[in-house]
Amino acid sequence: MALKEVLHFSNLESSNVEGIIEYVTQQTSKFPHLHVDDYKEKISQIFLHKTNSTKDQIANTLILAALERVTMLEPDWTYVAAAFYLDRLYFHASQNRQYATNGKYGSFHELLQKLTDMGIYHSMLLNKYSKEEIQELEGLINPENDGLFTYIGLITLAERYLAKSHQGEVFELPQERLLIIAMTLMVNEPKENRLTLIKEAYWALSNLYMTVATPTLSNAGKSYGQLSSCFIDTVDDSLRGIYDSNTDIANLSKNGGGIGVYLGKIRSRGSDIKGFKGVSSGTIPWMKQLNNTAVSVDQLGQRQGAIAVYLDVWHKDIFSFLETRLNNGDERLRTHDLFTGVCIPDLFMESVEQRGDWYLFDPHEVRRVMGYSLEDFFDEEEGDGEFRRRYKECVNHPTLSKQKVAAIDIFKSIMISQLETGTPYMFYRDTVNRANSNKHCGIVYCSNLCTEITQNQSITTVIEERTEDGKIIIEKTPGDFVVCNLSSISLAKAVQDDVLERLISVQVRMLDNVIDLNEIPVLQANLTNKKYRGIGLGTFGWHHLLALKGIAWETEEAIAYCDEVYEKISFLTIKASMELAKEKGSYPVFKGSDWETGDYFTRQGYQSEEWTVLKNDVQAQGIRNGYLLAVAPNSSTAIIAGSTSGIDPIFRKEYSEEKKDYKIPVTAPDLNPMTNWYYKSVYLIDQKWSIKQNAMRQRHIDQSISFNLYVRNDIKAKELLDLHMLAWESGLKTTYYVRSTSSAVIEDCESCQ
Repeated sequence: MALKEVLHFSNLESSNVEGIIEYVTQQTSKFPHLHVDDYKEKISQIFLHKTNSTKDQIANTLILAALERVTMLEPDWTYVAAAFYLDRLYFHASQNRQYATNGKYGSFHELLQKLTDMGIYHSMLLNKYSKEEIQELEGLINPENDGLFTYIGLITLAERYLAKSHQGEVFELPQERLLIIAMTLMVNEPKENRLTLIKEAYWALSNLYMTVATPTLSNAGKSYGQLSSCFIDTVDDSLRGIYDSNTDIANLSKNGGGIGVYLGKIRSRGSDIKGFKGVSSGTIPWMKQLNNTAVSVDQLGQRQGAIAVYLDVWHKDIFSFLETRLNNGDERLRTHDLFTGVCIPDLFMESVEQRGDWYLFDPHEVRRVMGYSLEDFFDEEEGDGEFRRRYKECVNHPTLSKQKVAAIDIFKSIMISQLETGTPYMFYRDTVNRANSNKHCGIVYCSNLCTEITQNQSITTVIEERTEDGKIIIEKTPGDFVVCNLSSISLAKAVQDDVLERLISVQVRMLDNVIDLNEIPVLQANLTNKKYRGIGLGTFGWHHLLALKGIAWETEEAIAYCDEVYEKISFLTIKASMELAKEKGSYPVFKGSDWETGDYFTRQGYQSEEWTVLKNDVQAQGIRNGYLLAVAPNSSTAIIAGSTSGIDPIFRKEYSEEKKDYKIPVTAPDLNPMTNWYYKSVYLIDQKWSIKQNAMRQRHIDQSISFNLYVRNDIKAKELLDLHMLAWESGLKTTYYVRSTSSAVIEDCESCQ
């Protein structure tokens, strides 16, 4: 076989060592700065003794030998490994789809036809798009952009998200997945500009300027699953309400959603039931039910369900709630598979600060005796408001039962649990509700599984259940069942290439379209989704961007730059939603919102001429989405996009991802002699600087942020308390995990990635 013919993976034979080396030379020629001679020598030696290797074995040998060379000094070997993996992927796709094996991508229309026939793709794509349109869109596919993936990014995308046959055979390729997402999200746009919008969406995805959340990445265009990330339910204090919620949660988990659950309305242990005193078992048994749901109803057969439960810090069950994830004590009272969050008013933090008393109540008794629910109020102003007035009424009421404890004792229990398990998450309810742009329609009781979503919530109640014409009719008053629809900007790439304005315009449209496309198996969630049209445009790659800009994390410069970047993102997102409202109309409850009154802009201190014009436009034209911005954790999608997770600093400049039979070496993105100095490990960073940065970022985010605190396992209680105090005082709405160096491995919610 002549050497010039051995340039495609499909032609490789282990007996032809010279051909393999020629192929390696071709693949490594794009990286002249790498030392490839030693690599080629090693490959030669291997294949002198391996004469019966299959093509997959040849590829694995080339990949592993390349990965061995990934170091802080030569990180780009990851792209060499990715190139070999890609060629193997192309080869298998061509074999399974039966097109020329020396090509990369085959017929896009034939792919749609085959996977639709198999039941993998939804028939909608072929029904809604003509063959001519599909062939025109095929011309968008740019195989060169496959070269943007690192090895770990590519293998993550290929193994988890590319569409395969039911037997697990490779059919879909990376650029096709991205184009399918663009086609799915733009399918209902007017035909006259639909292809143009698809081209914009594909441009944004293919260049890795943004990522969609994992449910959209995985399920777009397919015949199963839904596109939204997380949901938040509010559980009624009734047997019917509790079990109905459990059913709703199971159905959402089955379709790949992560769940936040507010339990603060459920009566406490020792409360009365139908007048019988002291018989209620409280919230813990219902948490056990949810724990069983999380374990038994997995997400699309890929992983167990992910559920976070929230309880108010004045609830009588708070101490037992804070112990549910600990590794010691009575296992009958443990729910190791649930995540926990605590809803905290300003008054409690003030009591902790002053080492004062705190009172615990049974929410059922408060409703019965006081005629209102304590959790339905918040402090409208810092240091003053309806919640503290009602709380003091409850404290001073002569017949209302209450339990007096030291506020600091509750906080100690919070911190003990955080250092052992990473949770509870912290939800600062007064800060959240003061900033709620839709407070005219309700209240926010808690956040979601990843603490970045803060939207109005309310319970769903059964009005009547009757038989009629041999059928059972159930009438319900639907509550606000929160849905979060997420996607994220890759900051390092989008900011560096100066494409934010073009990107955010199409990104907001894509997110808004998810709302109408989704088939959520819980009807009240569908209603809420369309009522507020809430989206969560977020970001990842903050540390990556700082390193490229040459800005150290622990500096005032980083805080100022954070202010600049996120103000721009906020402006462009609000503008994009306003422009969309001109075209499609505002969300149904826009009137009376802080967007309509202009209070949102006043509260944020947006006073420049540019902001004033936008404020006037929003008031006059409306806005498409009642909630707009939320920063999710983004670890897996950041890996795919080759950047750093969310807003977090890196763990290490160099580490290994464990696979079943080998390790994948990974380095910080764009690691070089210049950026090296700006990649400081998170456990060496003073967390006060991270809090200050996030406080600046929070000013521009109308919802919240998945913000972790990283501490050493030997941190003193006073130091951790001080960090929480600073977070609250700085106006953070939520904090996510406390990640200690001694904690077990903590996994983020896949849905919000």
